[in-house]
Amino acid sequence: MLEYLDHFKIIESLIIIVVGSIIRIMITNSLKKIRVKFGFQKTRVLIVNRIITFLVYAAVIVLIAFIWGVDEKQLMVYVSSFLTILGIAFFAQWSILSNITAGLILYINYPVKIGDTITILEKDNNITGIINDIGAFFITLTVENGDLITLPNTVILQKNIRFKPHK
Repeated sequence: MLEYLDHFKIIESLIIIVVGSIIRIMITNSLKKIRVKFGFQKTRVLIVNRIITFLVYAAVIVLIAFIWGVDEKQLMVYVSSFLTILGIAFFAQWSILSNITAGLILYINYPVKIGDTITILEKDNNITGIINDIGAFFITLTVENGDLITLPNTVILQKNIRFKPHK
């Protein structure tokens, strides 16, 4: 009897994995169509695709855990403990939290994009470069001499910026 239940759990787990993979593929194809239809940048669609892929597979792992008998209360204790530790770490370093928030703002609702040339207007030293990457914590610029410079995302939001859109 126990062996039969284990086989049933394995089949259910495989079905969940296949369904999760199909959902991820469907979302990926939909994002490609949306990118072409609305003219979004490929890099933005790739980042959204990574986030959605993470969420789909996290849901798959949670469902498989329920199939194999993990109690909801145990899972909630684990998740709340993890989020508490994460929250303490973020509040211990406000700069990390502000850089993540600034990265989301830059990614979603800011006029500069990857490939644009920007000049960060400082009092004594302006920094001009082409945006290579907008990450969770830093923005990476290639300056005129070819060097890469990383700047915290909060600097980009707090300083005056002059930019030339990439064509």
